[in-house]
Amino acid sequence: MSSLNLNKVILCGRLCAEPELKQTPSGVSVLSFSLAVNRRYQSKSADGQPQAQQADFISVVAWRQTAEFIARYFHKGSALCVTGSLQTRTWQDQNGQKRYATEVVVDEAMFVDSKNEGSSAQTYTPDAYTTPSYASAPSAAAPKFEEIKTDDDLPF
Repeated sequence: MSSLNLNKVILCGRLCAEPELKQTPSGVSVLSFSLAVNRRYQSKSADGQPQAQQADFISVVAWRQTAEFIARYFHKGSALCVTGSLQTRTWQDQNGQKRYATEVVVDEAMFVDSKNEGSSAQTYTPDAYTTPSYASAPSAAAPKFEEIKTDDDLPF
């Protein structure tokens, strides 16, 4: 019997709603949100045209500093990439029915696109690329290095 256990999820999508940071009674930051992720498939619609994408809405939860990071820099519609693990919770509702929830628990969250690409994430975008001044000076002489004649002069 194999002892292989791997639970790793990588998702890149867009936030479905404005994230709302909450605190547990003990003061731990928690953020629950949905991430819209496009899924490609090969099928034809009723009019015979191929459909390329359909969105899946994935439940995601982030804790502590990761939750605070997402709440601060990402907003509804922002592109976000998360890595984490899949987790299933069970509980009993008020009617005594057993309920299940499957969600991605975030380990890392990353920026995907820049501020100018439709998200309001704070990223640095330089005004324009300019060639460094030292590259435009072809007459600059190569630096002179001191030649060491023997290994005995080395300090180590």
